Amino acid sequence: MKDSKIYVAGHTGMVGSAVWRALEGLGYTHLIGKSSRELDLRNQQAVTDFFQNERPEIVVDAAARVGGILANKKDQYGFLMENMLIQNNLIQESHKGGVEKFIFLGSSCIYPKMAPQPLKEEYLLTGPLEPTNEGYAIAKISGVKLCEALRKQQGKYFVSLMPTNLYGPNDNFDLETSHVLPAMLRKFHDAKENDQAPVTLWGSGTPLREFMHVDDLARAVIFALKNELPGHLYNVGTGIDISIMDLALLIQKVVGHSGEIIWDTDKPDGTPRKLIDVSRLKALGWWAEISLEDGIRETYEWFLLKKASILE
Repeated sequence: MKDSKIYVAGHTGMVGSAVWRALEGLGYTHLIGKSSRELDLRNQQAVTDFFQNERPEIVVDAAARVGGILANKKDQYGFLMENMLIQNNLIQESHKGGVEKFIFLGSSCIYPKMAPQPLKEEYLLTGPLEPTNEGYAIAKISGVKLCEALRKQQGKYFVSLMPTNLYGPNDNFDLETSHVLPAMLRKFHDAKENDQAPVTLWGSGTPLREFMHVDDLARAVIFALKNELPGHLYNVGTGIDISIMDLALLIQKVVGHSGEIIWDTDKPDGTPRKLIDVSRLKALGWWAEISLEDGIRETYEWFLLKKASILE
């Protein structure tokens, strides 16, 4: 398999670049990557032409239009339509082109808002979704269902992996659009640089969240490629959660900030707990290996290395 032609869609993003690094590190030599300028995955004809020219044998779909709560809420149509176009084109051309293995990457937001914790794969479509990112979630659910249908009808090895909250190199550190962990890391860094200024964070700090280093997801992708997984849908996470307050203290320690933390309790906390059940994949022999502290430390080192271009 190391000489197979592997197309990593979205190879410049946080997830795609982690998959690319992991494959390269293991000696895979025929990797294909196209930037969005080189290949618009929303364009059906362009994707058809690409598959006919390149004829990849394996496809990892790490391409998506992603954004925070505000962006999702403001443009449900865009997030639903663009993500459906991207994945439909990739799944259809992989099916038509005889791709041997297809890994579809989604998000734990596919599960109902009020589903029991931890979130199990069988909770899919058992209740209403979180309204703020419903468009993105429905797109990803449709991708899961397309892969499941192809597997059942055609015997294709199409597998969907649903990761928990991710962080790591190539994350988004923009304070307006980033997720909680990189936003905190940036805030504490800026405050440290500003004479250990106080850091204000949203809410009470009591909600529980799960975080996984993106390199662990990359290992899960390779695990799914190397092994014939019996099911079509698998959660990928650590199975361990942490309060937002404890996360803040951990990031503060790693960054070396010694100023005050102020909790703005007028701001919303969001869901009290969000944790995914990872027992299905764990039973087959995969589990996350990078501890949260080690992962944050490594991510901060990467941030410092790339700081000039990140903060431009």
